[in-house]
Amino acid sequence: MSIVIGILGIFITLAVAFILSNDRKNINYRAIIILMVLEFIVTIIMFKTTAGLKIIESVSNGVSDVLNYGYEGVNFVTGGLVPEGSSVFFINVLMLIIFTSTLLSLLTHIRVLPLAIKYIGGTLAKITGLSKVVTFNSINSIFFGQSESLLAIKSHLNTMNANKLFVVCTSAMASVSASIMGAYINMIPAKYVLVAMLLNSLSSLIIATLVAPIKKNEDETINIKEVSNSNSVFGAISAGALDGGKVALIVAAMLVAYVGLLALINGFFNSIFGMSFTEMLGYIFAPVAWIMGIPANEMVTAGSVMGTKLAANEFVAMLQFQELIPSLSEKTVGIVSTFLVSFANFASIGIISGSIQAINGEKADIVAKFGLKMLLTATLASVLTATVVGLFI
Repeated sequence: MSIVIGILGIFITLAVAFILSNDRKNINYRAIIILMVLEFIVTIIMFKTTAGLKIIESVSNGVSDVLNYGYEGVNFVTGGLVPEGSSVFFINVLMLIIFTSTLLSLLTHIRVLPLAIKYIGGTLAKITGLSKVVTFNSINSIFFGQSESLLAIKSHLNTMNANKLFVVCTSAMASVSASIMGAYINMIPAKYVLVAMLLNSLSSLIIATLVAPIKKNEDETINIKEVSNSNSVFGAISAGALDGGKVALIVAAMLVAYVGLLALINGFFNSIFGMSFTEMLGYIFAPVAWIMGIPANEMVTAGSVMGTKLAANEFVAMLQFQELIPSLSEKTVGIVSTFLVSFANFASIGIISGSIQAINGEKADIVAKFGLKMLLTATLASVLTATVVGLFI
């Protein structure tokens, strides 16, 4: 029965995107069908084949091994501050962002990531008929954050119409940065983080090009030199470390603010309504959780976490969800975990608008106008990814 509900959920998600479309006559159905088939193929291979399961296990173990090297640096700096057997979120989770950001910066400088992104994005453009810039940005968003992914295509912004701008901004919002992947893996199962990062690049293209159809431009050229500004290996290491440190501090500051405010709001709602704000969100988002394939007896709990992610951010929601994982079914854990791996929340509207403002002031006004629609579209992309994954758990 849950499979039937999940399939229904996919059709409802696509139908909502179709209703939101601003140019239904020019929707590239061929691209959408190809992307959906690719998404199903990847998910089936990852979850339903021996080779796929081994790939996920190997990659998860490999990532964990790499992150353990990062902990050597963290322990060197903070050794003795955390009692054995205890965990301090800033030290055990957020400081690891510095190492992963450094590694990402290094791989970018030596052109390993840019070349892979360019050719994977180019192949995707050929088989779907979508713009090279759009597919490049979608694949680029698997590895880089919202601001960084947009900087990589800054030379193309001047010639973008509103629809193409909408698609690239939505892809950035529906993704996450690989530099904070390690932090996520410390809170939710690694396999769902890895699969969500990959599938979100496809889901964001599916939903965004339904909402804002675009046409292919044959003369587009991707310059991978724009992806990195570092002049040397040591410059890349330094830049990555500093960027990671900034991100860690920003996330820490946001968590202090959001967790504190959420506690205050919950207390207020409890005193007035006899129900916390997060519990109320659970009932609001319960229908969405249900059509994603989450069992009826867990949909309110799942809805609460999903609502928290949208209202605050994915870190706050993951911290809330981490405590609930042992009491929930594997299906619910998989669907909610996958849904949480994206930047789709209200704060991201400001981040993306600010990034575009810094790059191209004229386009920033356009982005500001479709901010809420962009958030809804990116959230639909997360719903699509999580629903597809739920079919194979």
